[in-house]
Amino acid sequence: MKVLLISANTIHAPHPVYPLGLDYLVGALTPRHEVRLLDVNAAGGEERIAAALRDADPEVIGLSIRNIDNVDTLAVKSFVSGYERIVRLVRRCSGAPIVLGGSGFSIFPGELMSLLGADFGIVGEGEHMVSLLSAMERGDDPSALPGIMIRGGVVPEPVPWEGAVVRRMRPADAARRFYLEHGGILNLQTKRGCPFCCIYCTYPHIEGRRMRLVPPDEVAREARELQEMGAHFLFITDSAFNADIDHSLAVARAFRRQGLAIPWGAFLAPIRTPDGYYDVLAEAGWTHAEFGTESLCDAQLNRYGKPFGVEDVLVAHESARRAGARIAHYFLLGGPGEDAVSLDETMNRMEALGKAAFFLMCGVRIFPHTPLYDLAVEDGQIRPDQNLLSPVFYRSKDVTTEAIIDRVQKQARGRINWVYGDGGEKTERVVTRMYARGRTGPLWELLLR
Repeated sequence: MKVLLISANTIHAPHPVYPLGLDYLVGALTPRHEVRLLDVNAAGGEERIAAALRDADPEVIGLSIRNIDNVDTLAVKSFVSGYERIVRLVRRCSGAPIVLGGSGFSIFPGELMSLLGADFGIVGEGEHMVSLLSAMERGDDPSALPGIMIRGGVVPEPVPWEGAVVRRMRPADAARRFYLEHGGILNLQTKRGCPFCCIYCTYPHIEGRRMRLVPPDEVAREARELQEMGAHFLFITDSAFNADIDHSLAVARAFRRQGLAIPWGAFLAPIRTPDGYYDVLAEAGWTHAEFGTESLCDAQLNRYGKPFGVEDVLVAHESARRAGARIAHYFLLGGPGEDAVSLDETMNRMEALGKAAFFLMCGVRIFPHTPLYDLAVEDGQIRPDQNLLSPVFYRSKDVTTEAIIDRVQKQARGRINWVYGDGGEKTERVVTRMYARGRTGPLWELLLR
């Protein structure tokens, strides 16, 4: 079949994110199917998108939905209306059935199927599209297939993909050049699944809790290929790169054997690691640590379901700093049980994290299929039947949003390395200009003080 896969993501800040998932889907669908890609972020306007649709003349269109909103309580921005515009454009240009997928869709499959009027959906990992296309070719009913949803049908549970995971790199096309010219950041994945139990996170629902590891030498060959394609920086998209300590060390050592010469970074949990762990990563070219810290109060970390405590954060920070990494910490303020005491603990202890960028959010976005959702229903913050496609945030009853913002502003005292929310449209404009002038890699490193 002739298949057109569309990446609907248009976010540019903190940097344009290469649609990695579609590479894996292409790897699963070819060579049996004729597959083309359309990246809306790189396409350059509706006229070019329409032309690409007509030129592809697809029999099936897959639309990947990555994000629902920017999870920023101060300047909430929903991306759903943009997806509606893309679907209307697709419908004007093609009569092919539309298949929705992607992480954003997997969180809200019923809501998005209804809103966008798609024909099919894939809940969970996109490789399940293989079985959907096979059923469509045979004329079979696909509704009983794992992860497959039909319009008006029952929403299935995500089922982890157990088949081969193959990434097929796109050729040197305009889409790839877009990312190389706007930050030079390309990405890769070393495993799927997340074993942690953070109460707000959707990763376990989408990918499952069991980690499925990519062989380290395979990850390293992919990294080397991305380097040869012109990448200036690699970002590992795992929920937490160090969730499996031994595997992450094996990946770093494989990078060294492959002669990887460009810097790379990853999301990390500030958990206890063996002595010298971060030195091994640094020797393999690792330069950027993004820690999902969330709080510096042990009681609050426990309420968030975190697998670490404050002392672990301090040790991880210092170890990464000594290894020469640039460091960012992410904080979620105002979640369940937060009060003035826990907030003070976090704010005061942040001063011990020297030379780091801090990204702070007030209130925690409530997503279905998470313990936070159940807690929000129990607390009466949401109704069991409430549509959460429009962003709703959990807010502690013991400290107001205004008090949190006031506390952060007083503590930050204008320091540029304290960033509240996603930085807003001003940040996006600055990032775009800097990348246009030739800057590469994550720009938050320029905030370090």
